Amino acid sequence: MNPKLLKLQQLFEEYAREDICLAFSGGVDSSLLLKLACDAAEKTGRKVYAVTFNTRLHPPCDLEIASRVAGELHAIHEVISVDELEQEEIRNNPVNRCYLCKKQLFTALKQFAVERGITRVLDGTNEDDLHVYRPGIQALRELEILSPLAEVHVTKAEVKEFAAHYHLSVASRPSTPCMATRLPYNTRIDYDLLDKIGTGEEYLRARIGGNVRLRLHGDVVRIEADKDSFGLIFQEYEEIVRELKGLGFLYITLDLEGFRSGSMDIGLT
Repeated sequence: MNPKLLKLQQLFEEYAREDICLAFSGGVDSSLLLKLACDAAEKTGRKVYAVTFNTRLHPPCDLEIASRVAGELHAIHEVISVDELEQEEIRNNPVNRCYLCKKQLFTALKQFAVERGITRVLDGTNEDDLHVYRPGIQALRELEILSPLAEVHVTKAEVKEFAAHYHLSVASRPSTPCMATRLPYNTRIDYDLLDKIGTGEEYLRARIGGNVRLRLHGDVVRIEADKDSFGLIFQEYEEIVRELKGLGFLYITLDLEGFRSGSMDIGLT
């Protein structure tokens, strides 16, 4: 067995001495942790709470998928509803937005855990997250949230490998990060605009598949997609342009660097 996977199993054997509370998005990182938690808790008879945030900055499909995966793994699925944009500072999309959001969300999750007598709260931060701009990690540390993937130095590629090993239904699911990442920092976040971006991304995923982001720069919307889908985009460009302009975007561009996580974070450390 892979030594990192073995170490994760050992950690969860320790965690499962009591009930476990996990921040659960339904993505591959948190789904791998949920599988490990449920396997360990089955041996000890403890409960596993998979807690999903229902927020304005994440697409509704996250909640639907999280509910399904939690059921597949026999966890207790709970939902905490939070509107991050009620906090005026977050609506202005500052460079520390992720810190402010994580602090708000995980404070609520910690309270959820305390009410159930749970002392450990887990999240799916992995090794790769530690080497890019992730100000939310500071909030996790301040709140003493445990990140077992990062602790064992498990990379995103290894997460996918382990998820495939367990035959998780979301093993190849593309990530769906916060919708505010589609806007430049210090640009006011607008509900209607986020809905348009989300609708455009859903259309493009259905049309070309793979990873897709629509990044907005004023009147210009920049399509980030996997490079192997460029040929299909050029074949379908007339319909794609028509669809996106129908949503109200004025200029449609294709980013020749292709999809990459955190492209709005250039120059930040």
